Amino acid sequence: MHQTFNAALEINLLHANQAGADHNRSHFDEWGITCFNVMSSPGAGKTVLLERSLATLGAQFKIAVIEGDMTTELDADRLRQYGVPVIAINTGRSCHLDSKMVAGGIHRLAHEYNPREFELVIVENVGNLVCPAEFEVGEHAKIALLSITEGEDKPLKYPIMFQAADCLLITKMDLAPYLEVDINQIVANVRQINPYVTIIPVSAKTGEGLETWFEWVRRQIHQKSEHQLPLSISCANQ
Repeated sequence: MHQTFNAALEINLLHANQAGADHNRSHFDEWGITCFNVMSSPGAGKTVLLERSLATLGAQFKIAVIEGDMTTELDADRLRQYGVPVIAINTGRSCHLDSKMVAGGIHRLAHEYNPREFELVIVENVGNLVCPAEFEVGEHAKIALLSITEGEDKPLKYPIMFQAADCLLITKMDLAPYLEVDINQIVANVRQINPYVTIIPVSAKTGEGLETWFEWVRRQIHQKSEHQLPLSISCANQ
């Protein structure tokens, strides 16, 4: 009986969150914004990846960041140095961002800026391999990071995030020569649970794979932009 009550509560909680995520996505679609939800365990390299991304892509696209952190604005302050709007959200005891929290960030962004000027909003989620993947925030794509220091078995032990990911970045590739890690086995384990995910090995330190990642981002933004063309223009280009 107790288990039935908990299961019903979880279903209601996720249903309410999904409704909020759909509402957030409608705002992004109305404004012509592509939204990414960036997720990983703590220390996998989300913030340094965003630093490298803002340094390059910030010159091509108008970008804003919604930065999730349990207690500090340390990562938000790092990203603000790249001249982009960064909305910081402290989650307190919660180990993930949910759609209601991100809605607060969206409203702040819309209040302080003209949201139609932005092409990309990146949500950097709280470091956690489980909960962030269960709570959509209104994103168009989920980006998962897996550091090679975490070992080959994490995709099998924590499958939800890797099942949900549209793109997986295997990070810290510069450490590969110093670790007994099998990159091919990581890829095989990921493919076992998500055959279609895009996998990009990267190193923020050496720059390995970053241009491939940047090109993936550019493609997502351009594809969304093309899908939002007025029907008459879309037909004229066919």
